[in-house]
Amino acid sequence: MRIPERAAQIWSVLVLAAKNRQILTYPLVSRLIGVPAPGLGKLLEPIQSYCLLHKLPPLTIIVVSSESGLPGSGFTAASDIPRTQNCVFAHDWLSQNAPSPEQFAEALAKVPSNGIPQSI
Repeated sequence: MRIPERAAQIWSVLVLAAKNRQILTYPLVSRLIGVPAPGLGKLLEPIQSYCLLHKLPPLTIIVVSSESGLPGSGFTAASDIPRTQNCVFAHDWLSQNAPSPEQFAEALAKVPSNGIPQSI
């Protein structure tokens, strides 16, 4: 499965968690989708890029480290973590359709979190 396809899979998990006001850890998301935790950052990046491009609350902010309780170093969409997590919880994610893998690929190409456009 390619990165944008995994991002589409993760989107649904994050939307359900946000609706239930849940913070998820990298190990939990890893178990839920069957991908090793160290590889999750590159799979979360298209979601972060999509949210930034479409001016949505940064959905990936609810995935945090078990140790620190903070998003990983690749998270660049907000500085006030608790306040922004509350914005994610308050957003009506179910009122819109889930993005397609193609939409995630487009967002990643336009707004890469590391500043380097990527081809997927």
